Amino acid sequence: MPVKRTYDDSCGIARALDLVGERWALLVMRELMLGPKRFSDLQRGLPTASQNVLSHRLRELTAAGVVRRRKLGAPVGAWVYEPTPWGRELEPVLLALGRWGSRAPMVADAELNADAMVLGLKSMFLPEAAAGVRVSLGLRLGDEVFRLTIADGRLEAARGDAERPDAVVATDVATLRELIFRGRPTATLRASGRLTVEGDVEAVERLPALFARPRPAPEAEADEARLSP
Repeated sequence: MPVKRTYDDSCGIARALDLVGERWALLVMRELMLGPKRFSDLQRGLPTASQNVLSHRLRELTAAGVVRRRKLGAPVGAWVYEPTPWGRELEPVLLALGRWGSRAPMVADAELNADAMVLGLKSMFLPEAAAGVRVSLGLRLGDEVFRLTIADGRLEAARGDAERPDAVVATDVATLRELIFRGRPTATLRASGRLTVEGDVEAVERLPALFARPRPAPEAEADEARLSP
């Protein structure tokens, strides 16, 4: 069995990294933030993580008190993983890391998965732009279903159907990225058949203004970082 590595440092950052700093650990937490998942769901969300590594990370996170495993009630009866209350406190850390990382160059060819996209929305949400906005949305990204609520300058998101939403949007991750982060008009995407809206179309058209667009880190800062020891 692999030996658990430690920074042997009393700093809170080091102690946090002792718990969630191993490869894949934070991405496992990303996959669980919007709702519980079975092991097979996690494998689909993290397709390049081997089964052994994923199992090991889950055991470590469970032993650390960050993740728990429980059995769903009938008729499902499946075992799922979900964050503990302490583990859920990692969400603002993940969102801040996502905002910071959005300024780095894209290095992967694969598209974001649905959970990463929805957490990306939370990362780039602009509370000040959403002042006075109240809207409930259903979001279908392929086979994945989410509910989004914007109210009081906050964006809440979770897996599952929305109750009495103002609008239901059905699309894919790439198209949603074009709408929110690249300014592609809703009408254009609807006309192409890549995006459908049931309900309040105007509410969907207002969404892009509520999110910051990722911007690269300034070249001067990047140059300085490369020259730093």
